[in-house]
Amino acid sequence: MFSGKLRSALVIGGQGIRARKLRTFLSMVSLFLGVLAVVTVQAGAEIAERAMLTDVELQEGKDGTVMGYIPGEKGAPGIVEATLKGRSDAVAMISSKAVIGEPGVRPINEGGMPFEYAGQGGGYYGPEVYCDSSGVCQEQKKPEKKPDGQAIEVSMVALTGDIRPFKPFRPVSGSWLDFTTAPSLAPRIVLNEEAAKGLDRYRIPGEMMIEGATHHLTPQIVGVVQDGNFQPRIYMRLDELRTWMPTAVAASETDRFRGGGTSLELYLQPGSDDLQQLLKAKLVGAGVDQNQLNFRTVNSKERMESQLKIMRLIFLGMAFLVLLIGVAGILNVGLATVGERVEEFALRRAVGMSRMLLAGIVLAETLLTGLLTAALAIGAGAAGLQVALMMFGHRFPSLLGTVFPWEAGMAGVIAGLIAGVLGGLIPAIRAARIPIATVMRA
Repeated sequence: MFSGKLRSALVIGGQGIRARKLRTFLSMVSLFLGVLAVVTVQAGAEIAERAMLTDVELQEGKDGTVMGYIPGEKGAPGIVEATLKGRSDAVAMISSKAVIGEPGVRPINEGGMPFEYAGQGGGYYGPEVYCDSSGVCQEQKKPEKKPDGQAIEVSMVALTGDIRPFKPFRPVSGSWLDFTTAPSLAPRIVLNEEAAKGLDRYRIPGEMMIEGATHHLTPQIVGVVQDGNFQPRIYMRLDELRTWMPTAVAASETDRFRGGGTSLELYLQPGSDDLQQLLKAKLVGAGVDQNQLNFRTVNSKERMESQLKIMRLIFLGMAFLVLLIGVAGILNVGLATVGERVEEFALRRAVGMSRMLLAGIVLAETLLTGLLTAALAIGAGAAGLQVALMMFGHRFPSLLGTVFPWEAGMAGVIAGLIAGVLGGLIPAIRAARIPIATVMRA
């Protein structure tokens, strides 16, 4: 019986909406902005969260990734390389310095600094003093100053495999490194945007110098990626580097003090405890201090969750204030409609319609109005997002591929239902209380 009454209320409510198009339109206008505000805030919060996570993932890795730091000393690069060979569940990044351009000259961005600061250093700040772990300090000899020339210094990252499952680098141009082909004698490299800026801004010869390499290299540039790093950086296959540099240069304490030498970063899939233990056992056996082997799980979303939650609550509060204005509009129209339909409702009561069904008819009208308004607001929000991405998406690479979040659609539907209930509850109660005797006025 309840389903029959519900069906009747929806049918009669729909007929009432169709018979009063102008009032329905006015109700929807007052409610549209409120629902659209809720949809916009929810969509904006979801998109902002994804954009922030994407930017963080470029630098730290995807959530759940196990990240490890290993000192590049005592044969650690070779041990890591041999252990990870042929594995797809872990990738190592072996970083060192390289110079691209004229050999034997001072790089334009000495120290691998971003190019906007190139040429701003070079001042003398006194002697450089290094103190070892035993507390013995000694003054470091100042490096021989080289003549200025057309060369840039970059951070060179040699990869044991494809890093993109762990760090989702965004392609800018060209292609990424192909690890399925045989190693090339002319190493293929991919630049980040800062390194590409240096090669585009200056006339740099295509020669690359790496400390410890047997000869200077002539690399092939195959692509440019956005990696979230502000310093110039290049990526290449480790097996192609080994053709020219059979073993990694060990990082001395002085190198680490100056920010140079070889360093290792490991990225492992979740549940790789056995691989971690194997690496630790091999490295400790080679003489690496166990306290210098650090592994942690990337959990960026949890760190940002509190900030995003506060931001979302503030804007949702403002959106619900706008929604309340729409509810007031529906309430006003609903009360006026009930006042005009007093004789109709009294006549329905006289022919046997229950108070519950009468209230359901009025409530069904406002609920249908709220849902229809929500559908229009969701459609407007989705269309507005696509237009915004078409106009401004190229300025914000982190938004590429963004789709309208379903969470925003659900929020719009819920907002429409809440507005329909709040705006129609009082008129429904008033309609249910109309006495049957009122029909005698007609």
